[in-house]
Amino acid sequence: MGRRTYESRKAELQVELLKLQNWVQESGQRIVLLFEGRDAAGKGGTIKRFMEHLNPRGATVVALPAPTERERGQWYFQRYVQHLPTNGEIVFFDRSWYNRAVVEPVMGFCTPAETVRFLRDTVLFEEMLINEGLRLFKFWFSVSQEEQLRRVMSRAQDSLKQWKLSDVDRRALPLWDEFTEAKKLMFAATDTKASPWVVVKADDKKRARLNCMGYVLRSFEYDAWVRQRVPKPDPKLIGPAKSLYAKDEVW
Repeated sequence: MGRRTYESRKAELQVELLKLQNWVQESGQRIVLLFEGRDAAGKGGTIKRFMEHLNPRGATVVALPAPTERERGQWYFQRYVQHLPTNGEIVFFDRSWYNRAVVEPVMGFCTPAETVRFLRDTVLFEEMLINEGLRLFKFWFSVSQEEQLRRVMSRAQDSLKQWKLSDVDRRALPLWDEFTEAKKLMFAATDTKASPWVVVKADDKKRARLNCMGYVLRSFEYDAWVRQRVPKPDPKLIGPAKSLYAKDEVW
């Protein structure tokens, strides 16, 4: 996709996002969007395009650092709960409580028993949020091994992007298969009817961003003509984990 076409389509979707935000504020909706995926999959870049023109008073990004000693002694979900939206707000999580399903067990930051307990408890936790009226979206940005390596190497060579590459990221890079197995377990345990995972094929950053925006916009009827204005996302690039991910297990 050419730059001019991308920028034009992105601007159109960002106008729609403002309309969505106005509706969220007027109707008192509460929306949470979780962005998960391997390092360099494009999570943060997509959130940036979502947020680019939204009113920051009603839309926030949560990207938490490693837990403090005090937080490690608390209920696992506690430090995330305080960032959940009130009426009229949209919250984007750049990584979330799902750290315990993938990153933490692979990197040895939690015990196997803690992961098992998390996978059991998170289904109940999310059902509770949804029953309270919160709209929850869970996106997994899926990137190929070759593309991930290319992006990581690009970051390492760019002085303006080196901050994105942590020691944990470097140690995680050779553990592709381990992350794949953890991801499979996470999907098996937490991809539920009430709270499904949506996979975004993200080797093409531009298309991934546009498809993700379109998916969110078409999930709401903030006016009667939204589906006429917002193109249907490409089903080959975004869709339910049960159908899309199963076709390409290597991602």
